[in-house]
Amino acid sequence: MDVKTGLFYLFAAVLLFAAFRVITARNPVYAALYLVLAFFQAAAIWLLLRAEFLAIVLVLVYVGAVMVLFLFVVMMLDINVDGLRQGFWKHFPLAAGVGALIALEMAGVLMGGFRLAAPRSAMVGGPDSSNTLELGKLLYTGYLYPLEIAAVILLVAIVAAIALTLRARKDSKYQNPSDQVRVKARDRVRIVQMPVTRAAQPVAEQPQASAETKA
Repeated sequence: MDVKTGLFYLFAAVLLFAAFRVITARNPVYAALYLVLAFFQAAAIWLLLRAEFLAIVLVLVYVGAVMVLFLFVVMMLDINVDGLRQGFWKHFPLAAGVGALIALEMAGVLMGGFRLAAPRSAMVGGPDSSNTLELGKLLYTGYLYPLEIAAVILLVAIVAAIALTLRARKDSKYQNPSDQVRVKARDRVRIVQMPVTRAAQPVAEQPQASAETKA
């Protein structure tokens, strides 16, 4: 067994362990951190397969953006873990059925075998060609229209998210920037004349209290 095979088994073992801990960890923060570890191990396997672009995209997009956002959301929200686990056994048969179906589909694909063929980079640009360069050429030539359609869909999703966030609601409190700009100094500060503070008058002693003192 060479070094590359040993690294593959090491990364695969850590990946399986991290994926198992994602679904078994009781703390949501620990589950998110284990998912980050799983992403890193998957990126390392992509590097072993000479898919540098996919490895960098996996680290930058999922670990650097998506998982950091998930981690901040999980840490900022007060999630009641006990409440989430109340319906576990209720939904377990459905989840087990879906998992078994996915396992059967993956087994059907894997048992069919893999078709070994020459890599795309070797057929197009030779063995010394860059994987990222060939992927970029293929993406912006043969798949240009699907790429533009996906960009338009993402743009529409961004605009829709902004529109849903900035819509006027009855229970939301917001300020009008135009009114803030037109405000004047006399509207911000108002001087009120108050009477001069007087010294407190001494309180006369009660007769009952003086009698108790003499006794």
